[in-house]
Amino acid sequence: MLSQINSPADLAALSHEDLIELSAEIRGLLIEKVSKTGGHLGPNLGVVELTVAIHRVFESPKDVIVFDTGHQSYVHKMLTGRGGAFDTLRQRGGISGYPNRRESEHDVIENSHASTALSWGDGISRGFSLTGQNDRHVVVVVGDGALTGGMSWEALNNIATAESRNLVIVVNDNERSYSPTIGGMATYLSTLRVTRGYEKFLDWGKDVLQRTPVVGGPIYDTLHGMKKGIKDIIAPQGMFEDLGLKYIGPIDGHDIEAMEKALLKAKAFGAPVILHAITEKGRGYAPALEDEAEKFHAVGIVDPETGLPLAKGVTTWTSIFADELVKQGEAHSNLVAITAAMLGPTGLDKFSEKFPDRTIDVGIAEQHAVTSAAGLAFAGMHPVVAVYATFLNRAFDQVLLDVALHKAGVTFVLDRAGITGDDGASHNGIWDLAVTGIIPTMHVAAPRDGARLREVLAESILINDAPSMLRYPKGEVIADIPAFERRDGIDVLYRGESADVLLVSVGAMAAMAVEAASQAYREGVGVTVIDPRWVKPLPQSLITMATRYKSVVVLEDGIRHGGIASTISEMFRDAGLQVPIHSIGVPLTFLEHAKRGQILSELGITAQQISLSIVEWSASLTTPNSVTNSVTNSLTNSEMQHPLDENADPRRLR
Repeated sequence: MLSQINSPADLAALSHEDLIELSAEIRGLLIEKVSKTGGHLGPNLGVVELTVAIHRVFESPKDVIVFDTGHQSYVHKMLTGRGGAFDTLRQRGGISGYPNRRESEHDVIENSHASTALSWGDGISRGFSLTGQNDRHVVVVVGDGALTGGMSWEALNNIATAESRNLVIVVNDNERSYSPTIGGMATYLSTLRVTRGYEKFLDWGKDVLQRTPVVGGPIYDTLHGMKKGIKDIIAPQGMFEDLGLKYIGPIDGHDIEAMEKALLKAKAFGAPVILHAITEKGRGYAPALEDEAEKFHAVGIVDPETGLPLAKGVTTWTSIFADELVKQGEAHSNLVAITAAMLGPTGLDKFSEKFPDRTIDVGIAEQHAVTSAAGLAFAGMHPVVAVYATFLNRAFDQVLLDVALHKAGVTFVLDRAGITGDDGASHNGIWDLAVTGIIPTMHVAAPRDGARLREVLAESILINDAPSMLRYPKGEVIADIPAFERRDGIDVLYRGESADVLLVSVGAMAAMAVEAASQAYREGVGVTVIDPRWVKPLPQSLITMATRYKSVVVLEDGIRHGGIASTISEMFRDAGLQVPIHSIGVPLTFLEHAKRGQILSELGITAQQISLSIVEWSASLTTPNSVTNSVTNSLTNSEMQHPLDENADPRRLR
């Protein structure tokens, strides 16, 4: 049946029995395809009927449908003619895991970050009103914890002032975001789920209390006089109505007929309406409904029957951080962990099990998390704020002015730093090095392996008079890369036979850097690879070290503009050091979704391409830099000898 749906208009001819069959088919296709490609399975299984009902009542793209946390848009994509493309989900050239304007006129928002869609809806509906497009509606689907974000409430405050705009807000209430939704808003919605209305309470009072001798009548009269107060207690939809927003619900989000009736009422109202729908995340898929449903929010490649991962288990950066944080928590009683609705994905679940009183989940509210951390630091605690690198962008002002300005001892741990790939432009963590590079007092570490992650985490927790940050990529952690030696905090990973190139490797790019140096050596170019570990502030000894070489190359998996290469260039310029610097990193662009390795290859960030570039750059240089003799050399001739033959493993132990 789904193959016959080429646009939402094709739904109009279907009976409700057909729609039920269609919904089952969509669920089957979701499980079949997402289990092969990976993606956000749980959220989409929960919005099947809800999405079908929306497209039956509204006319997309004339009516604009926007999704908060766009990962719940798979069903929307299927109903707008893309059902046959799900074999290519999250792959280069295939469909995105989020709405994408280049894919379809039915898609609007691409950034996929939570708590933004209500502001989009406010702006679009206001624009329609101002331009006389009063026959167009805007539907905002808000779910997966988005109402725990403060931006949602800023938007609602402004939406409430609109008396004649066609805006329908569908609250997809599945009780979960990444993990069980935390906070007052979650409690509020829970109350709405179970309330049966203050009128029924008063009906009970009239029947029972008025038959109670002496005191019954006065009690009933008092309660009736407190009608508004009772309404707030047992039917708290009054809060929405107090804002000036019409409230409908709660509605069973899996009952297409009930949803259609409610949506039609909302559509005809002519002013902003909130429709509260109750759904079940992971509906129809037993593995996703188990106690550990959080892991089915987003899945890798899994067995479609059991939901078990098909890839072999590996040691991840996240798991190493999780274990080490518990150890640090045992050693430091003032250590507290903060998450923004991502306890498991960021590795704080183990800390939470061991120290529940020292674990704080603020919901999807990164700005609040950061400023709250500043307050905790003032009170004598050392907060560790663990978020994905892309989400720290949302709290830049708070990091700058609430934490750094106040020299608060807060440690930020950024998972999924660098190129993440599959989730597309908004989820690559490529901006953090450039963004934090302009923050005074900030210390930034980029561990190259698991041993260094443990090391810099322990060091960061001892920094209590300034903020610190450490970053690492998504996925498997490689084997530890030992150093020849450490000089002033800089690890020497590979020594060139001649002083041609100093290759500065940032974080997890170390293995690629060492391999590139080995390949360049075979072409007659001597490359020494160093890892500063802490890339902000950079050790001044780097200037002395660089004077030995004809050129410096910086390899990083962040945006080149404003990144570590830019910092080193400015550092050398201030010192009067005239040495060519070449930057290898991510260009100033948004990256389309694809596998991380594929993106790196397309950008030329591979050991082979780096080696070729180094050889070409070296061939263009004939003499060392002009100030080599003006600064004391830090490496002896014996230290510059290459320790390996061309077939040996370049990662030599000390």
